[in-house]
Amino acid sequence: MKQSTTRMLTRVKAVYLFIKENGSVTTTEIADEFGITDRTVQRDLNVLEYNGLVMSPNRGRWKVTNKKVKIS
Repeated sequence: MKQSTTRMLTRVKAVYLFIKENGSVTTTEIADEFGITDRTVQRDLNVLEYNGLVMSPNRGRWKVTNKKVKIS
């Protein structure tokens, strides 16, 4: 796997864990926590949402779903 792909997957996993630990968070809170742009956060959230791991019940706020996840 390419280094950039590995880095992105590691970041997406960290974003998921951040949301899980903090409950409902905003895109800006995620960007500030990881030192990345709002656009990068949105791309990461799109991956998580596509896989049914996060949802946005209120515009701009994200929380994890009840989908079972095995984190290694």
